Parts: sequence; C-alpha cells; structure tokens
Amino acid sequence: QVQLVESGGGLVQAGGSLRLSCTASGRIFSRNRMGWYRQAPGRQRELVATITSGGTTNYADSVKGRFTISRDNANTTVYLQMNTLKPEDTAVYYCNVFVFFSANDYWGQGTQVTVSS
Repeated sequence: QVQLVESGGGLVQAGGSLRLSCTASGRIFSRNRMGWYRQAPGRQRELVATITSGGTTNYADSVKGRFTISRDNANTTVYLQMNTLKPEDTAVYYCNVFVFFSANDYWGQGTQVTVSS
C-alpha cells in the first residue's frame, strides 16, 4: 500500500511564494516519477511538474521559470517551490507517484493553494 502525505498549501498574496511537500511511504520502488498536478474549480486536472528518480524534470509552460520541482536523496519526498504566484495558480494541488515497474499511479489527498490578487 502506497500512501502520499502532502503539506504546505495555504493562502498567499500574488507575487508571494509557497513550498509544497509530499512524502511517499510503501512500495514505490527505486524507478518512479513523482510530480504535482492541480485542479481549479470547473477545470480538468492538469500537470504542473514532474521529476523522475533519475532527476529528469518536466514543467507545464504556465509555471516554467516560476516553479521548481525537486526530490530528496532517498527519493521518497518531492517538493514544489512556487514563486511569483499568480491568482490563476489557485487550485487544489495533488501529489502523484507513477511506478514504472508496475505502471501503478498513486495520488495524494490534495492541498489547497489560494493566491489572492
């Protein structure tokens, strides 16, 4: 059983910063991809950023240059540093782990990020 525990969401003014964290427990194996997705009201869930266990990153165009994804050396915690936040970044942010070996997808419970103008 894989569990993902997220933290770090909250309310911030436009131009501010937040850092999200997500720690995985259970059998996620050594080769995986961890990442963040978000869903705003009335919209589909969308990719924000991902990082593989080998360190390859991928970002949505809307966050490039403002957000940075990273992971710890144990490859069990993923971070999302969000700078220069905009009101359109307001959404529920979900942590995700994709395990290459089993092709299983795991999701966190989500954390609310609200950016006021």
